[in-house]
Amino acid sequence: MTDFLANAASFFMSIWRQILSMTVIDVVDILLLSVILYYAYKFIHDRRAGRLAVGIILFIVVLVLSELLEMHAIKFLLKNVVQVGILALIILFQPEIRSVLEEVGRDPLKNLKNIREQRDLTQINSNIGEVCTAVFEMAEEKTGALIVIERNTKLGDVIKSGTVIDSSISSFLIRNIFFNKAPLHDGAMIIRDGRLYAAGCFLPLSTNDEIIKDLGTRHRAAIGMSENSDAAVICVSEENGVVSLALDGKLKRGYTLNMLKAELEKLLVDENHIRKMRGKIVRKKDSVRTGSKDNDER
Repeated sequence: MTDFLANAASFFMSIWRQILSMTVIDVVDILLLSVILYYAYKFIHDRRAGRLAVGIILFIVVLVLSELLEMHAIKFLLKNVVQVGILALIILFQPEIRSVLEEVGRDPLKNLKNIREQRDLTQINSNIGEVCTAVFEMAEEKTGALIVIERNTKLGDVIKSGTVIDSSISSFLIRNIFFNKAPLHDGAMIIRDGRLYAAGCFLPLSTNDEIIKDLGTRHRAAIGMSENSDAAVICVSEENGVVSLALDGKLKRGYTLNMLKAELEKLLVDENHIRKMRGKIVRKKDSVRTGSKDNDER
């Protein structure tokens, strides 16, 4: 018992000495490693990679055991599998890796995108109204539709798969394009910079196995597009006329007209633009007050 306590005390003293010898660089190193491990866990947990995580861990355990027990044949085989396996995993999970890298590159730069063109809030609200009107008129007629609203992630590769229109947004034109005998109805419409930019585009289908089996190709395409970009994708069901919105890989169904308008306004209205406009108004009022005071003093 005395030896056990002495060993425990020695162990904790060694840990305490390590803590006392830590520098600022060591703390930063630990914090960076924690962030990397957190995002790695989130990547595995939120995607289909999680199903292979257990298998990979077991594979590593067997590799370590073969090293310790000097099982040369198994060790030779597993080491060669590891060399090829890393490349195979990168190829297999290319869509997920791309999605994560886009999120990492997108989020830190959200507050730095002041180069974006100034948009008139009245025009944005008008465009949202036209889109929502067309969507719910098509929903009443049970006309299938897929409308992608581009945000920060550019969708040039998707646009190339369709036909460029580059027209102002109108509910009449949207309904015309998705009319079931129109040549461009069997594809997605892309809205870019407040313009109806392209139609008849092909979207990547989601490979998420947890998607409800009742959902058809149109809904899978909507989810797939939202997984690979930050686009907002509106989907109108051809079977029952239900309106859905896919965002960040998740599909929310059963929207009403007011719900969809509110959601799109929250996503698309540039809050920085609103702050700038308010700031200009406040500065203008202040200058007017200052000018009036100067006139009074004179």
